[in-house]
Amino acid sequence: MPARNTMHASMAGTIDLGGDLTVNRLGYGAMRITGPDILGEPADREAAKATLRRAVELGVNFIDTADSYGPHVSEEIIREALYPYPDDLVIATKGGLTRRGPGPWPEDGRPEHLVAACEGSLRRLGLEQIPLYQFHRPDPRVPYEESIGALVTLKRQGKIRHIGISNADEQQVRVAQRLTPVVSVQNRYNVDDRRSESIVDLCEQESIAFLPWAPIHDPEGNPAIREIAARHGATARQVALAWLLARSPSILPIPGTGSVAHLEENVAAAAIDLTPAEVATLRRA
Repeated sequence: MPARNTMHASMAGTIDLGGDLTVNRLGYGAMRITGPDILGEPADREAAKATLRRAVELGVNFIDTADSYGPHVSEEIIREALYPYPDDLVIATKGGLTRRGPGPWPEDGRPEHLVAACEGSLRRLGLEQIPLYQFHRPDPRVPYEESIGALVTLKRQGKIRHIGISNADEQQVRVAQRLTPVVSVQNRYNVDDRRSESIVDLCEQESIAFLPWAPIHDPEGNPAIREIAARHGATARQVALAWLLARSPSILPIPGTGSVAHLEENVAAAAIDLTPAEVATLRRA
């Protein structure tokens, strides 16, 4: 495993968001600082805050969250832990999903809901403007243009700086682009789940950041990952993240955890330099 003194998110390089925000290319997903099933309070609120503070110490300056995480709990803990925020910290949040209990995450893409969700996130995070606001998931009951249009209005009002989309296919990316500049797409993507392969390529071609959610999925179950990890003296989790960093310069991984130890393991992945042959092996795996 890379040594602690090489552990810094800047080792992953940087990425631009919208042409005016530059962040280190290894972020942090704040979903896991909530309770079980991403619902309610974490078992140890102070440990959650310590994880966020350690992330910033390690050079993580991009944090991704959503109003539905908790709901509201993740955003509240981010403010408690980090406010006043470092000047270079970019907080991205999302709206468009709701939580009423364990299990399903019902969509709500109505413009009025998205406006209320964004304004609630502004209050909870203590921000006057959200640097990156993402539409969490298309709502089959609401025309996609109407949902994105609500974000365009919020941007014109100065409540959000940049717009991103999540769980989107190529057609939805194109629809959103006709309405507004899209600076990020957040879809499920990892070594074992390549359903968004074409979206990664599109993002690279058009200078859009691609934020893979679930970036680490059962890496121990992949023999190729285990073999490469042993070669580098790293963990399978670290190799899974290193592959994402090597896969495309547009990828901004946002691994999530509520544990300082797992956070440090994730950030140390930025120091792993996979060979072109290893990258190709994992892409074929």
